[in-house]
Amino acid sequence: MSILEVNHIEKHFGATQVLNDISFSLEKGQALSIIGSSGSGKTTLLRCLNFLEKPNGGTIAVNGNIIFDAADPATQQEKEIRAKRLHFGLVFQNFNLFPQYTALQNVTLARELLAKERGGESKKEIEEEGKMLLAQMGLSDRATHYPHQLSGGQQQRVAIARALAMHPDILCFDEPTSALDPELTGEVLRVIRKLAEQKTTMIIVTHEMAFARDVADQIIFMDGGVIVEQGDPHQVIEHPREERTRQFLARYSEN
Repeated sequence: MSILEVNHIEKHFGATQVLNDISFSLEKGQALSIIGSSGSGKTTLLRCLNFLEKPNGGTIAVNGNIIFDAADPATQQEKEIRAKRLHFGLVFQNFNLFPQYTALQNVTLARELLAKERGGESKKEIEEEGKMLLAQMGLSDRATHYPHQLSGGQQQRVAIARALAMHPDILCFDEPTSALDPELTGEVLRVIRKLAEQKTTMIIVTHEMAFARDVADQIIFMDGGVIVEQGDPHQVIEHPREERTRQFLARYSEN
C-alpha cells in the first residue's frame, strides 16, 4: 500500500487554475522530486498537501486513510487541520526560523507545544531528541546560537531538524536551496542525500536537476498546473517522452 495517494487534486485562485487533475502515489521510503518552471504549480501542490491551501477538488490519503476529500465536508473541519499537518513536515525556501529562539529551541518548540496539548513526552526528552537531530545535521556546536548567528546553510539545516522533530510520515522540501549562496547549497543537499539513503519518505521540489536525478526514486515534471510526465529519473531526465519535458530540460541546460 502507498504511504501517500493523491487523486485528481484541483486548485484555483479565482478564475486562475493553478492545479489541474493532479494524481500520483508515493511508497514508504521513496524520494519523489518535482521539477518544473516557476509558476508550474509545484509549491501550491506542497501547500495543498500541508493544508496551507485548501484544494478545490480531489482526495489525499495517507497510509490508506483519506484525510481530505473535497466532496466531504467532514474531512475539511478546521479543528482537524493541525492534526492532518502532522503527516507532512514542510521545509520552506526561506528557513522561517523564529529569530528570538536558539537553534535548539526552534527545533523543539512545536513538539513541546504538542506535548502540552496531548501529554506524553517531557521537555527533557524532547530536548534530548532535538540535540540528537542537530547532531545529525552537523550542528551540535550551534544548539545555543540564534538564527542571526548562523549561515544560511546552517539555518536551513535547523529547519530540516525542526521538521524531523515532528516525526512526519512524509518530509517535504520546497526549493530548499533557492535562498542559499552556491557555496552553501552543497551542505544542505548532502543532508537531504543522507536522508534519502536512510529511506526517509520525501517529496522534494527542486531546481537542482543533477541532484534530483541522483537521489529521487521517481520524478514528476509539472507545467501549467498539470503533471506532464512522471517516471524514474533515467526515463524523465535522460529520455523524456513529452516535448514539453524536453523543452524544459533544454532550457535548463542552457542556463
